[in-house]
Amino acid sequence: MRVLVVGGGGREHAIAWKLRQSPKVKELFVALGNAGTAQIARNLPIRPSDIEALAQAAQEHQIDLAVIGPEAPLAAGIVDLFNLLRIPVFGPTQGAAAIESSKVFAKRLMEEHRIPCAKSSVFSSLPEARNYVKRQQTPIVIKADGLAAGKGVTVAQTQEEALKALDDCMKAKVFGDAGKQVLVEEYLVGQEVSVFAFTDGNTVVPMVAACDYKRALDDDKGPNTGGMGSYSPPKFLTEEHRQTIRKDILERAVQAMTKEGRPYKGVLYGGLMITKDGPKALEFNCRFGDPETQVVLPLLKTDLLEIILAVVESRLGTVKIDWEDEACVGVVMASGGYPGSYATGYAIQGLDSLDKDMLVFHAGTKLKRNESTGNDEVVTEGGRVLTLVARGKTLAEARKSVYNNIRCVHFHGCHYRKDIAKGL
Repeated sequence: MRVLVVGGGGREHAIAWKLRQSPKVKELFVALGNAGTAQIARNLPIRPSDIEALAQAAQEHQIDLAVIGPEAPLAAGIVDLFNLLRIPVFGPTQGAAAIESSKVFAKRLMEEHRIPCAKSSVFSSLPEARNYVKRQQTPIVIKADGLAAGKGVTVAQTQEEALKALDDCMKAKVFGDAGKQVLVEEYLVGQEVSVFAFTDGNTVVPMVAACDYKRALDDDKGPNTGGMGSYSPPKFLTEEHRQTIRKDILERAVQAMTKEGRPYKGVLYGGLMITKDGPKALEFNCRFGDPETQVVLPLLKTDLLEIILAVVESRLGTVKIDWEDEACVGVVMASGGYPGSYATGYAIQGLDSLDKDMLVFHAGTKLKRNESTGNDEVVTEGGRVLTLVARGKTLAEARKSVYNNIRCVHFHGCHYRKDIAKGL
């Protein structure tokens, strides 16, 4: 098969890496890709947001299957376009992707279909939102309605912080149209976990759970990022939790989407809080998460291509999905200044000195010709640059391995958290 992966981050490198292991994959393309995907696939210079150009490339390269990584092209209707052109594609339609592209829609869905979640109120007026917040206790959560590259949520510890978050969304418009409406949500206390599930709209198969670290600095300090590291599986998740998550959250959400006339196929991502009252949904996303995918897919024993084909062909119930009884820890190396402004173009050293069982998933990287040597070298091209991932029999073993190796990799201004999976 000729397979196209859409996207250019660490998640897409991990997806491409896993697909490359399938004996059925003859040719693999990635658009936009990065320096890592260039080593295992052919990169196409097309941005994930340019869905018409992607469709044209899929036809030109006679693509048998497209796998969509990021949320933006899903929300823009890439699956609808590929379906129209009869190009097999993995991911939800534009209508189904609303479960992520509109937090207001997702919250209504949860409330109407009895999916356990946080209480919230929706506002399209800044004065009304401010007045409401002034009457609430803190901490409190402020969410921009639309897509904001993983940065549209503020967990406000003080009223001033909450009011600033409202002003940023609705007055300063730091997230553009995504902040026209906001959700003001109760703060749930517990342990956060990400659970992805494969679904063909009927069968729902959860993957191993993972936990990610959103804050830029150790001890959960600093600004929110797209994710600075992750681990799988979390020990605090019990079998009872897993059953509740599958039945009351993931399956109920898929059934709700069918009732809404938006049948859901692809990966459904549940961002969850394990509270004293059981698991509750914080949010849903319409795709694999990043950086959790980098620690989930290395534990998958079953051929990913076979699973994806079963989803596309609505026969997921016929596939047995198996997982390694191991642990995985991933640490993100980021550019100096991230998630704020940062410079790029710095050479990355030490990638060839890592233990051979270490996994390196590229995100913000590209190949650039070194004029003095005449060779291509890997340079930084984004905020999150690499995810280094180690497997082990235990989380402690995997953690030790990843931190022993990460010291070998260098680029100007790089920073990473030192506490991923610490003490677990």
